[in-house]
Amino acid sequence: MTKIKFLFATASGLALTACTTTMQDAEPVTASAVSAPSAHEELFALFARSDAQQLELSPISAMFRGDFSQADRIGDFYSDELDARAKALLEQNMVDLMAIDRGALSATDQLAYDVFKLQLEEGLSNYSPEIMALTQVRPINHMSGFHTFYPTFESGQSAAPFKTVKDYENALSRHGDYGKIVDRAISRFREGMDSGVLETTLTINNVIAQLDAQLELDVEASPFWGPIGNFPADFSDADKDRITADYRASIDQVYAANRRLRDFLKTEYLPVARSSTGLSQMKGGAVLYEKLIHDTTTLPLTADYLHQLGLSEVARIKSELAKVQQEVGFAGTLNEFFDYVRTDPKFQPKSREALTQSYYDIGEQVDQKIGDYFSLLPKSALEIRPYEEFREKYEAGGSYESGAPDGSRPGTFYFNAYDLPSRLTTGNVTLYLHEGAPGHHFQISLAQENEALPAFMRFGGTTAFVEGWALYAETLGYPMGFYKDPWNRYGTLQDEQLRAMRLVVDTGLHAKQWTREQAIDYMLENSGMTRTEVVAEVERYIAIPSQALGYKVGALKIQELRDRAQAALGDAFDIKQFHAQVLDTGALPLAVLEQKIDRWIKDQQTGG
Repeated sequence: MTKIKFLFATASGLALTACTTTMQDAEPVTASAVSAPSAHEELFALFARSDAQQLELSPISAMFRGDFSQADRIGDFYSDELDARAKALLEQNMVDLMAIDRGALSATDQLAYDVFKLQLEEGLSNYSPEIMALTQVRPINHMSGFHTFYPTFESGQSAAPFKTVKDYENALSRHGDYGKIVDRAISRFREGMDSGVLETTLTINNVIAQLDAQLELDVEASPFWGPIGNFPADFSDADKDRITADYRASIDQVYAANRRLRDFLKTEYLPVARSSTGLSQMKGGAVLYEKLIHDTTTLPLTADYLHQLGLSEVARIKSELAKVQQEVGFAGTLNEFFDYVRTDPKFQPKSREALTQSYYDIGEQVDQKIGDYFSLLPKSALEIRPYEEFREKYEAGGSYESGAPDGSRPGTFYFNAYDLPSRLTTGNVTLYLHEGAPGHHFQISLAQENEALPAFMRFGGTTAFVEGWALYAETLGYPMGFYKDPWNRYGTLQDEQLRAMRLVVDTGLHAKQWTREQAIDYMLENSGMTRTEVVAEVERYIAIPSQALGYKVGALKIQELRDRAQAALGDAFDIKQFHAQVLDTGALPLAVLEQKIDRWIKDQQTGG
């Protein structure tokens, strides 16, 4: 995908810039002439203070933002000290926020106030003793853990820079921190062994397999060695020799830490891990799942409601798939049709290179049409890459990694080339629209590139909005003409069906005592997904309960708001303006987004 121009329509967006004056331009003032700060200034001072505090606690997050002032540190992951500091900051920020007169703020500032308050409330609830007892002691699973993030981060292909000798020395220092993080994770696991709050045998077996795969790689074949194979041209031979020797020793330390973790999990933890899969079957898990549903969807929904919503959507989409079957003239049952697409070689990528090229081609076609639907376009380029082979087996079908806020590092759309026959080409268009443009790449890039927003809105957000937008973005393939091809339409319906099934399966696993096998059978029965895809999906839901609920809930809400705006505005409805309104204030809680769109509709009707 080519780099595209960034436009920010402040007239329709959220004008949240704070007033600043440089020292050399300021007029001298006396003490009596200094007025108290306005509510706006107090609010944005709080936002700035909170952001600086968060970056101090998370050097890794700072590096993704282009701040390398603490690049020699990883951060104090899995430590009681970090938790205590984070909680204290949230408490102080809430006190400071409550001291600001919300009524004295503009409507746009009130929106920012409300989002910040909701985030503080959720953050504080995460640090309640009851919730911490259920989450802290399960620090790692195969979908969430520093053990899989760190190799890619240090590969030279992520946010960590490798341009100077100091950059390499910082990486050596970070490698030294890695073992401490692993040891703290082991200590947390031991606390869970004592309290009876345990991860599943399934997730722990997957973590062991991930660690085995990394440990089987020679040091020079590991992602960690990438920077050594790409020294900057201006490095002296002496620096190269010294750094190479130091690197080998430091990577050996990382490997030793991973062996400690693997051996602990295999010999001590796995024998006592719980054999059940659902969160409600874990000690205290039912309460945690209720909280996670609210945190993920940002709405007051129950597991029963979501389960029934999922069943209804599955039935609707299945009827649409039957229409595709009829259109292409396939005789037989719908499940036989699914089996045909699953197994026919014409729907299977010929090679990793061919699969990569298909996404390049789709990106070029999307670029030609995108201007008809969006006035806000990111300045960051989009890079397309397969997952590295060391991690692809346990990754989703695709994902997105954000670029630099200034556009200097592109966003990356990762796709999965593991077990190529299972990566059906019918889903390529919809996956690109979801992970790339106008899905995650647009939403995440536009937020973080918008310097008019406070940092917590540029770089934070809710799952229901982020994933809901990406699923909504898939539907734009209809007006763009991509789904006139019945096989592309089959692919997008299958992807939509996946998101509907997630409502059923996630709640089934974590609230209705479903087994892993029951969940797998349900998904195979109601979709054309391959078994490889289904197993990965089900094991993902087991590892990260509720996350999968946000997609369909968020997409349905965005579509509902678009339908409402079209009905209210008629011929005056402008799809570009609607998309700008949805995207120009970051990933809002859905209730806040609804309030914003309702205000915009009213303003459009009254000429405001």
